[in-house]
Amino acid sequence: QLQLVESGGGLVQPGGSLRLSCAASAGTLDYYAIGWFRQAPGKEREGVSCISHSGGKADYADSVKDRFTISRDNAKNTVYLQMNNLKPEDTAVYYCAAVWGIATMKKSLYDYWGQGTQVTVSS
Repeated sequence: QLQLVESGGGLVQPGGSLRLSCAASAGTLDYYAIGWFRQAPGKEREGVSCISHSGGKADYADSVKDRFTISRDNAKNTVYLQMNNLKPEDTAVYYCAAVWGIATMKKSLYDYWGQGTQVTVSS
């Protein structure tokens, strides 16, 4: 059973940066594609980025392209989301999720989810 734990959230000013981490506390991420999702109050959970199990393919939502970068270090059993030039509209709880198969931004296809980490962008 795969268990995911997110960390790295916090309060940051507009234009600032944060790096989120998604680690496996049980199991290995090696064979899973990983997605990052976020959910703001009153809104649906939306896909932010995803990465293939090898790290060779990544995808981003239009709203975060050129600002966010997803990466993974399978030796450390961790996936990262580097977030730069953060905006107030990036405020949300960020979740990582794992799927056995291709990387996708479709949340319904993911099998395992972390508990989420809060990101607040405010001056």
